[in-house]
Amino acid sequence: MARSERQLGEHSGQGLSEDSRQALRGLPAIHLILDRLSSIGSAELIAPAVLADAARETLDGARARILGGDSTPTCVNRLAEEALELARRRHVPFHQRVINATGIVLHTNLGRAPLPQSAIDAACAVARYSNLEFDLDTGKRGRRLGGVGPLVARLMGAEAGTAVNNCAGATVLVLRALCGGREVVVSRGQLVEIGGSFRLPEIFKVAGVKLVEVGSTNITRVEDYAAAITPDTAALLRVHTANYRITGHAEMPGVESLGELARQRGILFVDDVGSGALQTARRREFEGEPDPRAGLAAGAHITLMSGDKLLGGPQSGLIAGNADLVRKVEKDPLFRALRLDKMTLAALEATLRIHLDPERAWREIPALAMLGASGDELRKRANTWASLLTAIPGVESVSVVQDQSPVGGGSFPGKDQPTWVVTIRAVGRSDEELSSALRRQSPPIICRVQEGHVLVDPRTVAPSEEAEFLAAVKCALAGK
Repeated sequence: MARSERQLGEHSGQGLSEDSRQALRGLPAIHLILDRLSSIGSAELIAPAVLADAARETLDGARARILGGDSTPTCVNRLAEEALELARRRHVPFHQRVINATGIVLHTNLGRAPLPQSAIDAACAVARYSNLEFDLDTGKRGRRLGGVGPLVARLMGAEAGTAVNNCAGATVLVLRALCGGREVVVSRGQLVEIGGSFRLPEIFKVAGVKLVEVGSTNITRVEDYAAAITPDTAALLRVHTANYRITGHAEMPGVESLGELARQRGILFVDDVGSGALQTARRREFEGEPDPRAGLAAGAHITLMSGDKLLGGPQSGLIAGNADLVRKVEKDPLFRALRLDKMTLAALEATLRIHLDPERAWREIPALAMLGASGDELRKRANTWASLLTAIPGVESVSVVQDQSPVGGGSFPGKDQPTWVVTIRAVGRSDEELSSALRRQSPPIICRVQEGHVLVDPRTVAPSEEAEFLAAVKCALAGK
């Protein structure tokens, strides 16, 4: 018995009209819908299973409408169109390139730092086979970190360097490998929550290290650290408060003081600097993020930082310091679980090579180029956008205004950057409706919504993206 007949039998006693009965009987078999979809699905590389699921759901929907009282006859062509539209939506990859028009350079939800082109090329080049762990000179097994490790060391002024999947992983690994089962002293003012409710005390617990808190939220002195040191103390840990600032009556010891105390007591000093301000630390207008080289120069045995923030590379956690300690970290069993894949390693190596030339870094690393964009440049681009958008049908108002945008990624908290934005209002649509229409474009446009207006910021839209960005805005305003 066909499915529609079974459905009819199940509801024969529930007062269905004759029209509804006829409509149920008139529903086509699923294979008739699939026959009309097969050639299109094949051309668009939509998997047969996806087409079958879409056809089945479309039939179920049509049946539910009929049982709900809609007895309008449904032809196979209409159902095939509905099923194809559903299959196409299911066929779109979840992870897509988007255009970031928010002005937030290190937007965590959008993947933080966009990679420089040389890093993208490097990742693509090794996507097939590569010499990941193969020495091309000897023909024998090679070192996985052979490209990245020496560059990390050189850029940080350290004896050795390595990298894992992110800075939180680096923190867990270093604490476990170098301090496992012992005490580590940290200021109460630095007990950060990294994100996603992942807090420093939880990292200590995972690493098997005893947390010893000293000082208070706003004031910790070097004497507090000194008083907490016992024969069971393995290290002092300084954690950069990357996503918040304590201002007013506040005091924290500098890296020099902590380095000297660690030397005197014969314990380790671990410096977690977070954002990786290799280049921004050298510019006055970007003061506030610690230079990862400063801690090592002041006596830190190990320094940790992120690769996907101010460094401008892929997600990674960089570790640099004493060669014996770095080797010990790499020998820990957890290191393998946190190791980087070949494409990330290639992209990271390419990014680090750019940093060897600071001037090139500010030109070629997108995150740095965006941060370094001048106000005049941003205003000029915003005015150009506004003049083009004003002529598009569906626009109610367009204006260029000064604004502020955070750097993002837990960098420079409370220190928003001045910028120029274009504000847009659409005829007959709310800001949320226009914002939603922008997100439905290909590629999706991610903007800000503020006080009834949609705001787009040229800082984070690459010049190479401008044409498709403006085309997408035009389509969204036209209701497409």
